[in-house]
Amino acid sequence: MSGNPPRHDADDILRSLGIPTRGAVYDLSSGWWRHMPGFEGYPRFEVITYNSPQNQRATGQFPFDKPAENEVQVGYVSEFVSGGLHTGTHIDALCHITCGENDEWHGGVSANDALGTFGAERGDASELAPVIGRGVLLDIPPVLGLEILPPGFAVGEEHLRAAAEAADVTIQDGDIVLVRTGQMKFWPDIRRIRKLSDGSGVALDGAQWLVAQGARYIGADTLSFEVRPSTVPGNEFPVHLFLLYENGIHIMEWVNCEGLAADGVSSFLFVGLPLTIRGGSGSPLRPIAVA
Repeated sequence: MSGNPPRHDADDILRSLGIPTRGAVYDLSSGWWRHMPGFEGYPRFEVITYNSPQNQRATGQFPFDKPAENEVQVGYVSEFVSGGLHTGTHIDALCHITCGENDEWHGGVSANDALGTFGAERGDASELAPVIGRGVLLDIPPVLGLEILPPGFAVGEEHLRAAAEAADVTIQDGDIVLVRTGQMKFWPDIRRIRKLSDGSGVALDGAQWLVAQGARYIGADTLSFEVRPSTVPGNEFPVHLFLLYENGIHIMEWVNCEGLAADGVSSFLFVGLPLTIRGGSGSPLRPIAVA
């Protein structure tokens, strides 16, 4: 298994900052809200009011515990948030995918040795670096004369090559590559997405081609990045295993590429800042593209 994606050096950062020419900023995130669409294997996203001015008044809590010192009657609102770290736009940490009878993730780290009650001790989200660099969008539906890929469509090397040629872009070493299937055209109508495009995603040969071109991070506008159901017999998640487990390449999912596609933007400055959550198998991500 190869090593992790390289960290940024000063020259890389400076070159990346010179990419934008128009100053147009695109928000590539899904947004987050209570009970938003998500994978059934993760807990639902919840936002619950934890403390409020009404409660502080009724119970005499700070800052209403001393009325004479709070003549202006200032109060505050706080909330409790819970849910899976892979909800909405997010990035996978290395510990997210395991393989083999010892449940190992990238680097031969076994869950038996490094997974505790409060998450992973190694390969977790606390090790995620800022994602900054040249972004490339490979827009698949237009090269097939479609608006959105049909259910279970496997995006292979031939489709990625065709999208790159249509956009007149060449993937360079260290690029952050986003693959558009068109699913988020209907976001957040998950029922419509499931009906019209459920399971479309990148196939193993497509992922292998992206890595061979030098892609350092890879993402898509889908729930699971890779095509579902799997096209590899006996392997439910061949692309996740190839990228995360074998190559240490982080995957980004539910990345909203609609604005970029609408404006025909194929290369841009990509900036995404993960939350370095100790023990987390991933992190919510608020990525932006600057063209």
